[in-house]
Amino acid sequence: MSQTLSKIQKAYPDVEFDTVKGFDEAIIGLDLDTSRLIYSVTKCLDVLVYTDGMDEEDAVEYFEQKMRNQNDDDEQLVIWANTEF
Repeated sequence: MSQTLSKIQKAYPDVEFDTVKGFDEAIIGLDLDTSRLIYSVTKCLDVLVYTDGMDEEDAVEYFEQKMRNQNDDDEQLVIWANTEF
């Protein structure tokens, strides 16, 4: 569990958060209005490249096809943030 997720869970002990398995280190915050976790796309790609051994092109393709559009009844479970700026 990442330090960020741990801090969020301690601050909001009564909230059950949806997470993306294997990407806790990419959590950068919490949307206070919806209680959805915010993930850094850049950090997610880093996990795919450095932990899973993908090249950058494969990591981007995997993220776009398998992660970005994870929905539950057309509701986004998490928020993806572009942090490259």
